[in-house]
Amino acid sequence: MEQALTYDEVYENYHDKVMHYILSKISSRCEAEDLLSTVFLKVFEKFPSFDQTKASVSTWVYTIARNTLIDYFRVRKVHEELGEEDAVTDDSFTGILEEETLEELADALEKLPKREKDLIVLHYYHNQQLKEIAQIMGMSYSNCKLIHSKALARLRQYMTFD
Repeated sequence: MEQALTYDEVYENYHDKVMHYILSKISSRCEAEDLLSTVFLKVFEKFPSFDQTKASVSTWVYTIARNTLIDYFRVRKVHEELGEEDAVTDDSFTGILEEETLEELADALEKLPKREKDLIVLHYYHNQQLKEIAQIMGMSYSNCKLIHSKALARLRQYMTFD
């Protein structure tokens, strides 16, 4: 059984690793530092309730970091207008963008369950590969592909074609 760590030890052991992880997902050092602070604030707030029998410290800390990044992408990027450099390359989704406005797409995205919306945003807006998204979201690659397919089907269903 692992010896219980103090908050200071967790911070010392994981600060640089979490910063490297965040920087691998976003390019702005300033925003990465803000996210790092948010992660360790959450770790500090939840530290008294951490149960070492349910997960290792590293799994727990990285889960908090991953969820913080997902929230960052969802809140900060979903509502920004897509530029031409963000064009979708998936043929099954391109038709939707050609026929619908981005506003209608944003409305349809808001109707998706959080997990599906996060996956779509990471894949199409942040150009993450499904294998990377599976790792970020803590799921298997095959499950990620399945959720991606279901999310696209829901988007098609939610969008009105005139």
